[in-house]
Amino acid sequence: MSADIIDGKLFAEGVKARVAAAVPAFVEKTGRAPGLAVVLVGEDPPSRVYVRSKGKATIAAGMESFEHLLDDDTSQQALLDLVRALNEDPNVDGILVQLPLPGQIDEKAVIGAIDPAKDVDGFHVDNAGKLAVGEDALVPCTPLGCIMMLKDRLGDLSGLEAVVVGRSNIVGKPMAQLLLKENCTVTIAHSRTRDLADVVGRGDIVVAAVGRPAMVKGDWIKPGATVIDVGINRVDGKLVGDVDFGSASEVAGAITPVPGGVGPMTIAVLLRNTLVAAHAREGLTPPEGL
Repeated sequence: MSADIIDGKLFAEGVKARVAAAVPAFVEKTGRAPGLAVVLVGEDPPSRVYVRSKGKATIAAGMESFEHLLDDDTSQQALLDLVRALNEDPNVDGILVQLPLPGQIDEKAVIGAIDPAKDVDGFHVDNAGKLAVGEDALVPCTPLGCIMMLKDRLGDLSGLEAVVVGRSNIVGKPMAQLLLKENCTVTIAHSRTRDLADVVGRGDIVVAAVGRPAMVKGDWIKPGATVIDVGINRVDGKLVGDVDFGSASEVAGAITPVPGGVGPMTIAVLLRNTLVAAHAREGLTPPEGL
């Protein structure tokens, strides 16, 4: 058996197209375009490329892009001052501070300073708490993108057994919460889970987000399972996921590749979250289908 490949790039283009199609109605009602501010501290080349890609995608969707590129030695206070200014800027609906931050800056303090209504990354404790108790919230982009692809592939997820390998606040935990919301039976596993292969083997859905290249082997996968590989690892100059794609693709029913799977969805959902946040700030209901 050879798994179907879930084309994240193609799916992401559809999400971005739906966002772009909804922007003109927002502009007509409010007299302005939704605005996304992205803050980058430092000269990390991959982060610079990523921020540039976000800016281009924001503009292509008809929204305003505000980029703030700060020096590596920027103080925590200077960054907090910028975040507070963006909180008060009526043209900014979403604020994203690119992680990781330099060592002199406390990431939790910065995330905590972002207005939860503009926290399009979904990392603020207010949004994380609302997600945990089942209330509407801005949800981290990568897990939400994964759920969107899973529902497109499988339809109703109710009753399916899902295994999330990874327990980070950015992917693992919110991913589990979203799967619970879809009525899955959810297990959170990680690098210290006993009999990890057996645990993974129970999953009708497997989401790998542990940050270890090719950690999840093909013979761990339940035949026909849907595998979402969130991992992005550079090995010998190539990007590889947390799943051994070669062996897993011979067992799974469907699988996301790396690159070209989950990655493109992150920016697409960021645009979606910004549009949702803009509607909420203006007291409007977002269009269905986002």
